[in-house]
Amino acid sequence: MSREKWTSDKIFTRLLNNKTQKTYWENISELRKRPNQDVFEKAYEFAKSKNNKQKIIGLDILQQLGFNPRYNKTQTIELHFELLEKTQPNDVLKSIFHGIGHNNDELSDKHISKLIKFKDVNDIDVKHAFISALSGIEDSKAINVLIDFTKDKISSIRNWATFGIGTLIESDNIDIRNALWNRINDNDFETKSEAIVGLANRKDKRIKDIIISELENGNHRTLLFEAILTIKDKDFLPLLNRNLEIAKKDKNDIKNGWVLVLERTIDELKK
Repeated sequence: MSREKWTSDKIFTRLLNNKTQKTYWENISELRKRPNQDVFEKAYEFAKSKNNKQKIIGLDILQQLGFNPRYNKTQTIELHFELLEKTQPNDVLKSIFHGIGHNNDELSDKHISKLIKFKDVNDIDVKHAFISALSGIEDSKAINVLIDFTKDKISSIRNWATFGIGTLIESDNIDIRNALWNRINDNDFETKSEAIVGLANRKDKRIKDIIISELENGNHRTLLFEAILTIKDKDFLPLLNRNLEIAKKDKNDIKNGWVLVLERTIDELKK
């Protein structure tokens, strides 16, 4: 019998005994597709359990129970912040922060103030989850914490934080722009790309020369082309056409693989 035909109680039981991450997330995903009071109450009960495994299962279900809208979203958010009142192990914290990140569009000032108290978390997985909890929040306190994370010694943390202030918010001020400019020469390829996109999103005219330099060096990447289409400056066309001709002739499969992306970018820019 397919998972879709299982009772919710059966899936909850399976979750308690899952042997692999794959089946765990398949079961979580199936319950998330069932936004009803029975699933909500069972997941809520799990999330309040003293057993950390049950707690994580409950949180992982609740964070995306129903997609638009979330089922009992207000009660779910309050539960997450209630759990933050007590010391939690890292794996539970990770689920709490991810849960907040999936439902953070209407957080109160009190919520945000409580959340940023966890800015000194050390575990890298918890840091990633914490950044997701803060990302997309148009609040100066949250933004300032993300700006600090753009300077983290771990490249993946810098990357996510730069994405958080560059793309997931619309706020624009000197502190945000400076933080993005400080990542323009980052030795991590993705972080640098996120900084370019963030500055393009803010129509910072200085980013044009950076993009030209990248094209002159043949540095192809999806985020660079995203920035070009955000700026919509036809001055890029000669360089894009030159890069296209080089890519077409290159026998390197990776470089040749950029042909379609270059063609689409050129076509969009010509409109």
